Amino acid sequence: MMTDTRNRRDPSFLTGLLAGTFVGAGLAIWLVPRMASELRQRVTGSARDLSNRASERYQQASTRFGEAVGDLATKGQNARDDMADAVVRGANQVARHATALKTDRASDTKKPSTVDRSPSGTRSL
Repeated sequence: MMTDTRNRRDPSFLTGLLAGTFVGAGLAIWLVPRMASELRQRVTGSARDLSNRASERYQQASTRFGEAVGDLATKGQNARDDMADAVVRGANQVARHATALKTDRASDTKKPSTVDRSPSGTRSL
């Protein structure tokens, strides 16, 4: 014979469900504050680590940038000095050539002429 189990009410299922709910709620209340503080510490630690790494990277980049700017400034100064030296050398060469031309012209005008033309048209030596 078959017995009908639907008509019987078994309170053990409801008792187990309620007991599980209370035990789960109690464990959650007990563990969540600790988990929350651990999570807070992890997040704070991760943020601090990230901040430290970012600061280190910034310092490294700043140092590299400063060195690159210093190198570029040195190269620019060297190029400027080379150009100034070239200009000075060119100016000295121009001055020497000008002096040489003046000397040549002065010596040309000081040479006595072998032929003297007088207004009368006669030549005298």
